[in-house]
This record gives sequence, structure tokens and C-alpha cells, in this order.
Amino acid sequence: MSDTIVKFEFEKENKNSIRYKEIPKEGMPPIVGTIYVQKWFAGECKNLEITINKKDK
Repeated sequence: MSDTIVKFEFEKENKNSIRYKEIPKEGMPPIVGTIYVQKWFAGECKNLEITINKKDK
């Protein structure tokens, strides 16, 4: 099992969601890219962190 923390910063506000762009680690390409999070959850948040767990069989 491997955990990776992906960081995102505010990019744009839409009607019902907020778009966040990934901040890739130095020298690495983006893992996820862009995500959309519903406003009811994101609120006024300008930075997000998402943990991705890779689970092998």
C-alpha cells in the first residue's frame, strides 16, 4: 500500500463548484491535474490536499 498526498490550489469559481489545479511536486508531472469540488463542501477554501492510496492485490 502506498499513500500519496496531492496538493491543489484555487483556480476558478463556477456556478455550483470550484475548480482547483494541482500543484505538482518539483520535477514531476501532475498526477491528477484539475478537480472540481462542490461549493457546499469547499466553502471558501483556497487550498486542498487529497490522499490517494494505491492498493495492490
